[in-house]
Amino acid sequence: MECLLGIRFNDFVLIAADRTAANSIMVMKSDENKLYKLSNKLVMAVSGEAGDTTQFAEYIEKNIQLYKMRNTYELSPKEAAYFTRRNLADALRTRSAYMVNLLLAGYDEKDGPQLYYMDYLASVANVDYAAHGYGGYFSLSIMDRNYLKNMTPDQGYDLLKKCVQEVHKRLIINLPNFKVQIIDKNGIRDLPDITMASVTNSV
Repeated sequence: MECLLGIRFNDFVLIAADRTAANSIMVMKSDENKLYKLSNKLVMAVSGEAGDTTQFAEYIEKNIQLYKMRNTYELSPKEAAYFTRRNLADALRTRSAYMVNLLLAGYDEKDGPQLYYMDYLASVANVDYAAHGYGGYFSLSIMDRNYLKNMTPDQGYDLLKKCVQEVHKRLIINLPNFKVQIIDKNGIRDLPDITMASVTNSV
């Protein structure tokens, strides 16, 4: 019942996650933050079982920070993705596997913007755009039709709004608010949340 969206462009990456925390048929809160800052230019979006998401995301976050303290430099997005994937794979072969799906977005000085798709089975792929959750059924076709690698931040944000608008329109589950962040050479910045009101006003 969750939705994560990520799109990579030439100079930046946009990542978005719904802000709904639900248990069965009950909405517990609508301001949950599912985007975790792993380093100055690295963000991980997490969905899945409530306890697993928090525990796993914080474990990865603290270990990446520890690596920086020990080695005086940060992991690149690719290195962080494969470190995360290894931890998922190791846990998968135990009785305490993490039921989490991830999008990892970052900016590397050498390779530019990066977006990695990971699921609970520890698969990983470097992609231009990706989605997790039921919202992905509607969003991926919109990204496929409208995506251009040379889009500006405003155009990319509008593309995300189109995806969220379709989720609001088609999905029976209510996901009213999406938190959005942009990652580029200047670091991580929050963009305005995409809400039902903002989507309605832009139509």
